[in-house]
Amino acid sequence: MMRTKGSRLAPPRADGTIEALRGLGYTTESALADLIDNCISAGAREVDISFRWMGRESWISVLDDGCGMTDPELETAMRLAETNPTRPRNTSDLGRFGMGLKTASFSQARRLTVASRKSGESSCLRWDLDVLAESDDGAWLLLEGPRQSSESMLADLEGKKSGTMVLWEVLDRIVSEGFGEQDFLDLIDRVERHLAMVFHRFLDRSGRMVELRINGRSLKPWDPFLSWHAATWRSPEAPIGGGASRVVAQTYVLPHKDKLSEREGIDAAGPDGWSSQQGFYVYRERRLLVSGSWLGLGRGRYWSKDESHRLARIRLDISNASDADWKIDIRKSTAHPPARLREQLTRLAEDVRDRARRVFLHRAQANASTGRGAAVLPVWKSEMKASGRRYRVEREHPAVRALLDEGGDVAARAEGLLRVLEETIPVQRIWLETAESSEQPRGGFTAAPESSVVEVLTVLYRNLILRKGVSPDAARRQLLATEPFDLHPELVKGLPDEIAE
Repeated sequence: MMRTKGSRLAPPRADGTIEALRGLGYTTESALADLIDNCISAGAREVDISFRWMGRESWISVLDDGCGMTDPELETAMRLAETNPTRPRNTSDLGRFGMGLKTASFSQARRLTVASRKSGESSCLRWDLDVLAESDDGAWLLLEGPRQSSESMLADLEGKKSGTMVLWEVLDRIVSEGFGEQDFLDLIDRVERHLAMVFHRFLDRSGRMVELRINGRSLKPWDPFLSWHAATWRSPEAPIGGGASRVVAQTYVLPHKDKLSEREGIDAAGPDGWSSQQGFYVYRERRLLVSGSWLGLGRGRYWSKDESHRLARIRLDISNASDADWKIDIRKSTAHPPARLREQLTRLAEDVRDRARRVFLHRAQANASTGRGAAVLPVWKSEMKASGRRYRVEREHPAVRALLDEGGDVAARAEGLLRVLEETIPVQRIWLETAESSEQPRGGFTAAPESSVVEVLTVLYRNLILRKGVSPDAARRQLLATEPFDLHPELVKGLPDEIAE
């Protein structure tokens, strides 16, 4: 090796370097996602993740059916930073730094064993941090073969023509003091939710299909855009920028909660809840890097995540040639848009935020009789006064108007009750409890029995016909355009033409 005059070789100690790398901030789920990236880059169609609870002897493995590695290729893969991140890569390569396998694994376990088969030949190497810690000279001692007690854990690889298995043992960053079997089961649930989101475009059969299994159970994709739902609004795909920095963007506004069933609403909330999942979703080669972030954008100050924009989602597709531009970190969990794209992305976000806020605050229900959109008469209306925003009950709502039209003492008492309600709306409490919960508050009729809806509906229907002189057809049309009966069109259409006096 040619050495520059006046220079010295200063290789880092293995034990200290790896212990430092353990603090990069991986979670178990993000570390496993990093391993799955390698599986996909190797052409795998099936990936099996196994969790085995054995107290302090617990272990986790990832097995794929990809192209596998020869012994020299495996040695290269086990070296830290063997790949220069600035070199061009295949578009299917989800890695970058040549560090993910090692740093992700070391963040969770003290022993990393990797076995691989290619062309019928097997090879196996391992890192053991306890062995490195015992070395006086800080040497990088890459061990050959599995630990004797671990050989049986690698047996599933032998049945494959090609593939790779990664084994984590001595899970000191997972199975810590006080960590029990239920915690292990909860961890599996978190990993499942995370991987179903990160790799949903590989799981949904829309492109190259990869099957991910955890303890033999196939993962179902979690689509943050509810692209399958008829009420989801979406824009056409649009390119932003050019060259290596070219981004393909598509915006979505998710349906109002009243358009979703209870199960759909729970599923759509995602791993971190409705409000946390709003914003940009940055993908590199269909792999999700950033989920639900406004990317530090905004006018004057950065946008925060608030309830009124919870339905706004933006998909951005970047290539792996733009990693440096987007400042993709080693964990592939953060991204920062290039300065030249920030204005375009801000305008894109402003549009979808405005659309999402309108859907969140207002509803429109297709009129069953005409097939056209009709504005829905709300129960509550918002007014901006000099003293601030006020919320008032809509006096023209049929349920309210029926009482006020009684006149005299009934109308006076009804108006008094309405004023008390308007002056005591627990706005702060609603916002606080909504922020603390992953669920959006729902009105009483949302989950009410059908009989209770019909009871109230019938009273208003009778009042419109018998006291207002409205025809049955006109009464039904009016109720279809009135909260909350716009959500129950079948019940409204089922009201009879004949009403007894």
